[in-house]
Amino acid sequence: MTTAKSTSRLRMLPLLAVSAIAMATSMVTGCKEGDPVAMGNVDSSQAPTMLTRNVETLISDSGVTRFRIVTPIWYVYDEVDEPYWRFPEGLNLEKFDNFFRKEATVTADSARYFKNKQIWRLDGNVNITNVMNEKFLTNQLFWDQRQHKLYSDSFIHIERPDKVLEGYGFDSNEQLTRYTIRNVSGIFPAGAFRNGSSPGRMQKTVSDSITVDSIK
Repeated sequence: MTTAKSTSRLRMLPLLAVSAIAMATSMVTGCKEGDPVAMGNVDSSQAPTMLTRNVETLISDSGVTRFRIVTPIWYVYDEVDEPYWRFPEGLNLEKFDNFFRKEATVTADSARYFKNKQIWRLDGNVNITNVMNEKFLTNQLFWDQRQHKLYSDSFIHIERPDKVLEGYGFDSNEQLTRYTIRNVSGIFPAGAFRNGSSPGRMQKTVSDSITVDSIK
């Protein structure tokens, strides 16, 4: 097994848009350790074609560094009917603007990227912070790069400077600056959940939707 020090380093997810080609060509060069998976008599349609450990890599798009990805282990399944990447031990992503300033961060307990569809699926303790320092917490989130949108059918908790929003079902642009909660379960004062405090009076009822534009 060989070890390689990363000279480039990252890329990212939903609030971000990165081409599948750029991601694929940058994957090996940004990793500290990578090896083809020994196939033997294993069915190639079910087994990974490569695994990479201790990944910390930068990803460029059109010559500009856009993303950083950090993950303990990265599986590549290129021989299956629907090729995908799998990150079973967690994923940390950052997105940068044209001046290498961080625009957003994303963490999740696990993730998959479906290469042909260009869709990310984030699972378990998904935590996103956008450029407005708003925090988005949910159990599952999808990012469709072709449609340039994020969406979830799960419970969503959003912490804004002025209020806290909660509900079920979520749709957003890639930058997470304009988003809709489909079924609002509560709108609370800012800081209502800090230091173990109980939330203030609920201001919305279940089944109401709300659309938020963070940049006006």
